[in-house]
Amino acid sequence: MGKWMQTRSTVPSVAFAAVLCGALGGVSGDVLADLADTVAVVKKSVVAVGTFEPTRSPQFRFVGTGFVAGNGNQVVTNAHVEGAVVENSETKEQLVIALPGTGRASVRPVRREAIDRDHDVSVLRFDGPPMPALRLGNSDAVRDGQDIALTGFPLGATIGIVPVTHKGIISAITPVGQPLPSARQLEAQTVRRLAVGSYSVFQLDAVSYPGNSGSPIYSPATGEVLGIVNTVFVKGSKEAAITNPSAISYAIPASFIKALLQLP
Repeated sequence: MGKWMQTRSTVPSVAFAAVLCGALGGVSGDVLADLADTVAVVKKSVVAVGTFEPTRSPQFRFVGTGFVAGNGNQVVTNAHVEGAVVENSETKEQLVIALPGTGRASVRPVRREAIDRDHDVSVLRFDGPPMPALRLGNSDAVRDGQDIALTGFPLGATIGIVPVTHKGIISAITPVGQPLPSARQLEAQTVRRLAVGSYSVFQLDAVSYPGNSGSPIYSPATGEVLGIVNTVFVKGSKEAAITNPSAISYAIPASFIKALLQLP
């Protein structure tokens, strides 16, 4: 698990190689010049989460987005993204992160460090040189109408491991659980949420795709992370989400990420 691996992406033009420079400085609370400057810094910390299997073609299978936080060796993603991976000792399939690059990207093995299923947040850890860590902002101060940006891999590896950014606003701060018309619609996750108590999430007016799960939402001015995308409202089938994406998505506030990372 400590070694880097070479692999092929689902896009032939994207080759993977074990190349990574030393750690760079992460995003601070300083105001940057504009969104373009912010994105240039943030995307260095955004990674693709998936699995690597050396005898499979393609070797890398994308499952979601994540971003580096904490000490620079920690990756934050959704619990449901990590949960989509079942490591298989017989086939040597491993949980990994893919680091985007210009035509070439590297893959690094990761392992679970902590998980909060109730708030759909997971922290993964990788060994070796740290990466630039994104700073977590004060999600308690977020307001309706506030500008945000999100960066991730909306279509997975379909267009290559290339981070994509969308702009939007916080359209509402809403309770995570909505009343159900029938008790028959109560499933395990809903019951667990009711048991731990209600909490609020951010409803976003921003274009998102299924691959954006785990993407950081952040301040366009500072790059501070305000939350993590965890739900995309899909109209109809998953194929329809690609051709006719919804502008409604949701994000878990960064306060729950801080709690999992044990940050103040």
